Amino acid sequence: MTVHIKGGTVATAERSWRADVLVEGGLIAAVGSNLDIPAGAEVVDAGGCYVMPGGIDPHTHMELPFMGTVASEDFFTGTTAAAAGGTTMIIDFVIPSPQEDVMEAYKKWRGWAEKSATDYSFHVAITWWDETVKKAMETLARDHGVNSFKHFMAYKGAIMADDEILVNSFNNARELGAICTVHAENGELVFHLQQEMLKRGITGPEGHPLSRPPAVEGEAADRAIRIAQVLDVPLYLVHTSCEDAVKAVTRARHEGQRVYAEALAGHLLIDDSVYRNPDFDFAAAHVMSPPFRPKKHQDILWKAIQAGMIQTTATDHCCFCAPQKAAGRDDFTLIPNGTGGVEDRMGVLWHHGVNGGRLTINEFVAITSANAAKIFNIYPRKGMIGVGSDADIVVWDPEKERTISKETHHQNIDFNIFEGMTVKGANTVTLSQGNIVYQDGEVRTVRGAGRYVDRPTFAPYYSPLQTQRENNRPTAVKRG
Repeated sequence: MTVHIKGGTVATAERSWRADVLVEGGLIAAVGSNLDIPAGAEVVDAGGCYVMPGGIDPHTHMELPFMGTVASEDFFTGTTAAAAGGTTMIIDFVIPSPQEDVMEAYKKWRGWAEKSATDYSFHVAITWWDETVKKAMETLARDHGVNSFKHFMAYKGAIMADDEILVNSFNNARELGAICTVHAENGELVFHLQQEMLKRGITGPEGHPLSRPPAVEGEAADRAIRIAQVLDVPLYLVHTSCEDAVKAVTRARHEGQRVYAEALAGHLLIDDSVYRNPDFDFAAAHVMSPPFRPKKHQDILWKAIQAGMIQTTATDHCCFCAPQKAAGRDDFTLIPNGTGGVEDRMGVLWHHGVNGGRLTINEFVAITSANAAKIFNIYPRKGMIGVGSDADIVVWDPEKERTISKETHHQNIDFNIFEGMTVKGANTVTLSQGNIVYQDGEVRTVRGAGRYVDRPTFAPYYSPLQTQRENNRPTAVKRG
């Protein structure tokens, strides 16, 4: 398909300028003025709009088996909803059960994802350890384009990675040229506090944030960062939600450590008062981990983005409907953890970020697309408007208004955490692989059109700490 996007302002993470964009064969063929346009090209009028890279959501969980049920959003409905909101690629997670063969889990998730409407990739979680897991990591990195491995420091008795697993996996990842990602919550503390809440008769959703206070996240974030520091491996913290974790990231980055952080759109805009709502269904719909925090943490997260301490935004899109959430009606620890948001991330971040004076347009592109592409080694294939890049593009109208609602969203969930929010700024056209998959409210996605995207491993990483260590390498003492 040949598409001529004309009359718009191209915006990348680096700059903005008036230019047309020519798309041919799924790639960006030309960017500039007075382009030589082939006959028969479909014309997209971008007058008054920005032409930006499609969003990359680096943290989703489509059709995830979790807490006795399966997330309601599958890879087709989820990537379709994403495209409707301007996101053209997701990085989901393969999460093996403890003792499950890692390669078999990977193949299983790849099979589920074949129905995707847009491009996708996978992080792979390390939930247990032995030599077969080590070899699986090597195979995934070498043959399957996996350059990131996830570690859940929470969910005791299920998928929690203890320090032994972290050390072994981090060390192996470093040798492979991969990046480690962590869900930073102290699982032992969470379990202890959950039992304390239940003993005190706190069984409703209000017990969820009480059992996962900011210090629980801060401790785990600092511990993961210190382990990564000793082993000299780059680290990425998912869903950074509180001041405690931001402080740990800031300290590490100031010390020259390669640490990256992600914030969720929900954590930037929603506070913990939702858990005290008397309507169980409403409160339970917001149960996710880490939980939504008191208001002061939202301002801290925004400032961390502005300061460059948080580099990416995501959703942790993991949908469970009211009947599924009802499993924890008498015990909040049984409420499946997860909320939606993949369709609305771009819109709410533009409205509250760009319109709110917190972000420039180029910073918006960076935190919704380009930075994730750079960190996970798919830039400039993704996250860029440039010749040779994939034609994953959004035409963004800064004047278009819409009101978010579960009645009109495309996500396969009966609740929307941004319900009733009116946002100004939205995509009018979304292109994936050079094909128009959304235009002026019409969804045109095709089941199975999405491609798996390999993410190459990185060149050997030498941190300032390692360089210092190499220059001061200890030697054995000779003794008579």
